[in-house]
Amino acid sequence: MDDLDKGILGLLSADARISVATIARRLKVARSTIQARLERLETGGVIVGYTVKLGEAARAGRLRATVLLTVEPRAQATILGRLRAISEVERVHTTSGRVDLLLQLAADSTAQLDAALDQIGEMPGVKSSESLIHLSTKLDRAV
Repeated sequence: MDDLDKGILGLLSADARISVATIARRLKVARSTIQARLERLETGGVIVGYTVKLGEAARAGRLRATVLLTVEPRAQATILGRLRAISEVERVHTTSGRVDLLLQLAADSTAQLDAALDQIGEMPGVKSSESLIHLSTKLDRAV
């Protein structure tokens, strides 16, 4: 990936609806060059989709939490399958360090969040969990 590819990704990260013509104009290259680069980035798996990034107004009222899970070594695959069935679980990451899985949850109420946390904590193979409730977002550079 060269500087042009990084420039394209930067513009798309800021605005996924930006036109190919506008990207070409801002990066001072031909429209056909941008189109060819986009096709290559998509085919190569660098770009896997175009999406909307929700702002605070859309997320208002939703509670978010990060859950740190320690699991039995051979139970991870089963736990991942069960986590997929819990609608409040938005993301699951494997980690290095003292915990095995890092989960991101979102719920409409504390009762809904509490029920999801209970469901996760009761799964066979979960050794321990720690929940961190998100209070406010001070910086978000996520793509």
